[in-house]
Amino acid sequence: MLTRRNWLLRLSVVLNVAVLFYFGSYLTIGNGNSEILEEVQMSGRNLASVAEASQNGEKETAAYYYQSASGGSVNYPELSLLASIQPIAGQPQPQQQQGSSVQTPVQGTTLREDGHVMRIKPKSVVPAAESLDAVDTSAASGNGGSAVAGPAESWTPEKKDAPTQQQTSTTTTTTTTSATTTAGTSFVAQVAMALGNSAVQQVRPLRELLGCQDKSNHRRIAQRGDYWVLYNYVSARRWFRCDESITYTTHADFTFLDNLEPLLDRWRGPISVALYTPGNDFVPTLASIRYLRQCGSPLVAEYVTFHMYFGSGHVPKSVPHADHDIDALVANCSAPPPWTNATAAYKTQKKLLYPVNVGRNVARESATTHYVLPSDIELYPSPGVIDGFMDLVRRQDPPLRRPKPMVFPLPIFELASHMKLPADKKELVSMLKNGSAITFHKKVCPDCHTVPKFKEWASAKPKPGVSVFHTGKRTGYHLHWEPIFIGTHNDPLYDERLSWEGKMDKMTQGYTLCVLDYEFHILDNAFLTHKPGIKTLKKDPARQVLASKTYSLIKKVILPELKVLYGVKKGCADARPRRGHSCALGTTDRLID
Repeated sequence: MLTRRNWLLRLSVVLNVAVLFYFGSYLTIGNGNSEILEEVQMSGRNLASVAEASQNGEKETAAYYYQSASGGSVNYPELSLLASIQPIAGQPQPQQQQGSSVQTPVQGTTLREDGHVMRIKPKSVVPAAESLDAVDTSAASGNGGSAVAGPAESWTPEKKDAPTQQQTSTTTTTTTTSATTTAGTSFVAQVAMALGNSAVQQVRPLRELLGCQDKSNHRRIAQRGDYWVLYNYVSARRWFRCDESITYTTHADFTFLDNLEPLLDRWRGPISVALYTPGNDFVPTLASIRYLRQCGSPLVAEYVTFHMYFGSGHVPKSVPHADHDIDALVANCSAPPPWTNATAAYKTQKKLLYPVNVGRNVARESATTHYVLPSDIELYPSPGVIDGFMDLVRRQDPPLRRPKPMVFPLPIFELASHMKLPADKKELVSMLKNGSAITFHKKVCPDCHTVPKFKEWASAKPKPGVSVFHTGKRTGYHLHWEPIFIGTHNDPLYDERLSWEGKMDKMTQGYTLCVLDYEFHILDNAFLTHKPGIKTLKKDPARQVLASKTYSLIKKVILPELKVLYGVKKGCADARPRRGHSCALGTTDRLID
């Protein structure tokens, strides 16, 4: 049996022979070039350091970062030499990944700091529960190495910056190695076995995780019930893939377009807006779009896509189709914006109801991204929502791994007139304490928009990034909660038979979400702020008549249909509005039996 001393002696002889062969070959080729002598001396020192490491009884396996023998190594000539040494007969040879000329260092092994050799520190292993997704790994080993138990961080050379993670999803490959050390096994064989026992794990791309497909934004005309829709009539210059961002989807008529620039300044991402343009309102609407794109912020043309819709009985006299007609130059950017002349609106003259849910659905269905935020044009999001939420999705925090359908509500607030919009949650909480900010519709319908656990949300210390603060349900006290949330194209649409004037336009969708057992993951460090100005309850007899008709429509027609289509779930339809509830009718009548 070979003793440790005899083994080291034989290894020393092999290394010396290899050095002499290396030296003789270079003398033959280089005709005695002096640089070769220095290179050989450096090789000898580093090989000697490896022998010394083994002699000192270090238990960590030494592994070299080397290139293939054909390519050589400029910075590490001694490593190319080691790669060229023939292994002892009967020992396993290192397995090199096809298509790659560089072997990745072994995780958790040690290389000395001497000369050209670096020290590789072991990386901490990410727990399986914290990984982006559970991915099965198999052992790629020449001698039966075992599969990796869990994902590990990718190795990064010291003193070099790691690549920055992009918003667009890419496949990340991490390499881990299981090194086997057996008494009496040669050093070269140990390196071969270590490199052979590597396993490659691939983290699923975000697109695959979401199961989404890219959508076209080409211009088209279609009929939707009693309405004509010009989809993507004026498209944004930038098109987004399904996994790239979140689209803010909203609706309006041209008199509300003054909100678009402050909204976009805080959102800084794709916006899909459906504009109601009956009859002659089409002309000032198109003029307003041109004004915003040519005279306003350049972000409008970059991010905002406009859709037009109007009733079949109120078709405009003419609709431009050519790009040069749609994008005709604005005569005078110093003139007042077209939306300031609201008194001559066709909708007002004809006393038309505003089909709010048609606009909501058109804008949402036209979004090219998987995630959407259906909201109102007067609600401005806190800065950084897109980046923070997409990071949350990539992390796959525990709430996102739950099996039930889910949406992500944002708390909503109102500000006193002439108040500056809060830049973050810290500023918002300060405004709540001094009374310059309140929860949305606090003086109109407090139950409609206050999120569950709001007091805890407001008192919690702000943290960087976006996370899930609490998971709530639309039951009990929050039966008539009308959340505005980040969702997907899979969520139920809004009933297009309901109008803004008749109120309760989001109630039926909320009932459907409840029956389908949706979870509402309330976001922390993300919120919406209404255009400054506190809303108060005002009596409007004409609107009250319409609200009564809407209530009857929901109770006698829409709700029975929903029960047939989605079923009934306890807690979603049995509760009564609380005393003084004004979400629906301003009475204590039951909204849903």
